[in-house]
Amino acid sequence: MRIIDHVIAGHSGGAAGRSGDVYDPNTGQIQARVNLGTQADLDRAVAAAQAAQPAWAATNPQRRARVMFAFKALVEAHMDELAHLLSSEHGKVIADARGDIQRGLEVIEFACGIPHVLKGEYTQGAGPGIDVYSMRQPLGIGAGITPFNFPAMIPLWMSGVAIACGNAFILKPSERDPSVPVRLGELFLEAGLPEGIFQVVHGDKEMVDAILDHPAISAVSFVGSSDIAHYVYSRGVAAGKRVQAMGGAKNHGIVMPDADLDQVVADLSGAAFGSAGERCMALPVVVPVGDKTADALREKLIPAIRALRVGVSTDAEAHYGPVVNAAHKQRVENWIQTGVDEGAELVVDGRGFALQGHEEGFFIGPSLFDRVTPDMQAYKEEIFGPVLQIVRAPDFETALRLPSDHQYGNGVAIFTRNGHAAREFAARVNVGMVGINVPIPVPVAYHTFGGWKRSAFGDTNQHGMEGVRFWTKVKTITQRWPDGSPDGGNAFVIPTMG
Repeated sequence: MRIIDHVIAGHSGGAAGRSGDVYDPNTGQIQARVNLGTQADLDRAVAAAQAAQPAWAATNPQRRARVMFAFKALVEAHMDELAHLLSSEHGKVIADARGDIQRGLEVIEFACGIPHVLKGEYTQGAGPGIDVYSMRQPLGIGAGITPFNFPAMIPLWMSGVAIACGNAFILKPSERDPSVPVRLGELFLEAGLPEGIFQVVHGDKEMVDAILDHPAISAVSFVGSSDIAHYVYSRGVAAGKRVQAMGGAKNHGIVMPDADLDQVVADLSGAAFGSAGERCMALPVVVPVGDKTADALREKLIPAIRALRVGVSTDAEAHYGPVVNAAHKQRVENWIQTGVDEGAELVVDGRGFALQGHEEGFFIGPSLFDRVTPDMQAYKEEIFGPVLQIVRAPDFETALRLPSDHQYGNGVAIFTRNGHAAREFAARVNVGMVGINVPIPVPVAYHTFGGWKRSAFGDTNQHGMEGVRFWTKVKTITQRWPDGSPDGGNAFVIPTMG
């Protein structure tokens, strides 16, 4: 049985103890075991980070950027290997796995420009003979706690900016699919990153709590469910850390009567069912405006959904593969039953799907609900599976209120040909990321990613300049070079720039 271990100070290994099962979602069989770390393992990683970080912070930004360039090239050279490894543990199809890695690499590309974005501000002559300037300096040691659904992208989102800014970074990936983060750590070392700057420690809640409580870790970035995000934020802040904690989502797609329904159906097929719906930026709720729009959309959606191909993750013709494990499959099917019990109309039922030759795999067929209402729990909560819900709205104002009033505020999209409606919607909707005829509005790497309400805790978003601000602290210097004429008359008066 393959053992997946920590990467601490550039080497694999850790104290023998508890371990977790890593499944192949296509077969339902255990393919590896991952060692679950202890406080002692984290202490070793922190000690290695403390030893390595000062020299890395003192390395000039150009040299740090060169390591990022080399790392990017190595990941691209190993893309096929990484995609197959990711797919084998997560279950997403190979093309989607490559996209997972590529979106992470785009943040690495942004991090390659770190010499420019770390430049501070300078004011000459702020007062008589006085100049003021600022500099951004690393925090020291940061940590990332990442979810199973993007085992490459989200670790790269966090670590790329943190490391380029001069920090050491300790990653605690999901124990469900931990192999790709370990491989990324090996490639960082091959790219020239010093030992101790990027480390991987595996674990469950015990390791999470150890990270949140460790006095030497200055900042923690988290992505996961909202309840755990709130816990991470609260405990981390109580321990004096800077914390960004991204939570769950229930993203809506508003379909105006003038929308191109054929394009909407194509977009919804990918946005709702791609990666088996296991995305925080999936689009699981569609809100057609007016019954005529709803009826027409439903008529087009049914054959499109029935035509979706569910297959093993290596099937190049499959639209999506299995969910990550048996417990998650059961959770999604329970939510489908909840929707039925609450009175929603189950138009397409994906339960009971079995793939020939892979009957023990964690597969779920696509499901479609109609006449879902905002009071239903199946609407209020995140299902995180291949389930699309139709919530009918009689008018634009009602459609606008649905995502604005929902407990989550991660992403939203509007489909329309009307520029005024789109502009009004984007300005007024109470959601952090908005797509206009874009079903999954994940910003490019040099902008920033983050939701509102229970989708995010903390006031700083992921990557882009927000990421740079999160992983650095500002030092401001006020300087004067006297001309040799002493003047101590105002020494006891607070300085002003008048």
